Amino acid sequence: MKILIIEDNPDIAANIGDYLEDRGHVVDFAGDGVTGLHLAVVNEFDVIVLDLMLPGMDGLDVCKKLREEARKNTPILMLTARDTLEQKLQGFKTGADDYMVKPFELQELEARLVVLARRGKAVEPRVLQVADLEYNLDTLTVYRDGKEINLNPTGLKLLQRLMEASPRVVARHELELRVWGEELPDSDSLRVHIHSLRNAIDKPFDVPLIQTRHGIGYRLVDPNAVQT
Repeated sequence: MKILIIEDNPDIAANIGDYLEDRGHVVDFAGDGVTGLHLAVVNEFDVIVLDLMLPGMDGLDVCKKLREEARKNTPILMLTARDTLEQKLQGFKTGADDYMVKPFELQELEARLVVLARRGKAVEPRVLQVADLEYNLDTLTVYRDGKEINLNPTGLKLLQRLMEASPRVVARHELELRVWGEELPDSDSLRVHIHSLRNAIDKPFDVPLIQTRHGIGYRLVDPNAVQT
């Protein structure tokens, strides 16, 4: 495994690193939150050991920025000297995958890291992408050009179908069935929701992605790709 240890106590970091390296793992180190976040973003690690109390930026902020801003899914095992439920819940809320309280057994630490690394490789996020538009089907989050876009459930259903079919045209009736099933609304409802979707993912940006095929339906296309 390739492991990043973000720990400001040099003795603890060296102790963990020596044990893991002796077990055949590749280990990198950071002694503060800012450096650790940078290493975690620009490199690919199988798992991260993250101390909660760090200079510069604490472990909760590192974890939160790694998940929400850098959108990295590297498994994180958080370390803390305090065994409190509140801290554990905070850690999990910001995106930590596991938790260990100091002091701990190095053998158990390695076993947990192996499990986390295996889990991280086995579960790949389901992400649809067209041009600079991304839709994570697991987290129901939408980003365009790195900016998060908030959509209601109807908008998410329409967007998913259009992205799945891209660059093909999706007929109006198919989109209506995807959203409302057999209980179809009045004829203007789809047009209204497509208009709202355009306002969210096209209007704030220079290049529109949604195209109308009058009398047929809609399609979502990458303008830089070769279209027919």
